[in-house]
Amino acid sequence: MTTPDQIPQTDPVDARELAAGGALLLDVREPAEWSAGHIEGAVHTPLGELDPMAFDRDRMVVAVCRSGNRSGRAAAALADAGVDVRNLAGGMTAWSEAGLPFVDDDGEPGTVA
Repeated sequence: MTTPDQIPQTDPVDARELAAGGALLLDVREPAEWSAGHIEGAVHTPLGELDPMAFDRDRMVVAVCRSGNRSGRAAAALADAGVDVRNLAGGMTAWSEAGLPFVDDDGEPGTVA
């Protein structure tokens, strides 16, 4: 079994570039966290609902949460299922600190909850 510390990490700028190149941004936070602020174009699947076998093995996934802990667990499960995956180091907190855009459910500037 893969452990979270075995997953390649990516910083927010590189994650954004990976997404622009076709990688899937997978946000595994809880619904209230997602509603408060998420990366446009990301897919939301709370960690407790994650089915690693449902993901395309031909598309890289960048796992995202608030700090990088839950997304690390999600990334490890995806790696075990054969998915090429990266973990967003520092999560949405790092994304926000990097000054990168994200939105709430109304399309307004988001907050990290």
